[in-house]
Amino acid sequence: MIQVSDAELREAAGKGMDEFIALFVDKYWAEMGGELNAEGMAKLNAYQNTLLAYSIFRNEMNDGGFVQLIQNGYGGYFFQNPFAKSMRLFGARQLAKLVYDARKIYMDNQKELERETTEEEFLAMYVDFEAFDELEEKFFLIEEESTEAIAHYVDDNLALFAEIV
Repeated sequence: MIQVSDAELREAAGKGMDEFIALFVDKYWAEMGGELNAEGMAKLNAYQNTLLAYSIFRNEMNDGGFVQLIQNGYGGYFFQNPFAKSMRLFGARQLAKLVYDARKIYMDNQKELERETTEEEFLAMYVDFEAFDELEEKFFLIEEESTEAIAHYVDDNLALFAEIV
C-alpha cells in the first residue's frame, strides 16, 4: 500500500489543492517506477489509478489539448476506459460531460487522430480537429473547480488513496 505521512499530508494540504493531489500522484509514480504500463498500474488500486489518470489528463490538456493527448497515445486510456464515469464519481461532473463529448469526436475520428504524424502533420491536426477547441476552452474554465472537487473527494476518502502513517 502507498503510504503518506500525516506531516506530508498536512504540508501539501496547506499549500493548496494542486500540491495535495501531487503528493499522492508523486507517490504513485514512484511506486510504478516512473512508467505508465500494465505492471505498474497493477500496483495501484482503481482509485489511485483514477487520480493518476486525472493528473495525466490535466497535464496533457494544459500542454497541448486533446490532439496532443491522443497523439501521445492516451486516446484509448481516457476514451475507452471509465475515466469520465470516475470523474463523475469523484464529483467533477462538468469534466465528466466534457470527456464524454470529446470521446464522441475521438471515436468518430480515431484512426486519423491516432496515426503516426510528422511534426507538420501533427500541427495541422489542430486545424483539422477544431471541434476540440470549444471543449478545450471549457476545460480551462472548469479546471480549477474540477481539481477542487477531486481534491475534496480524495480528502474525504483518504484510505482509498493511501495509507496515512
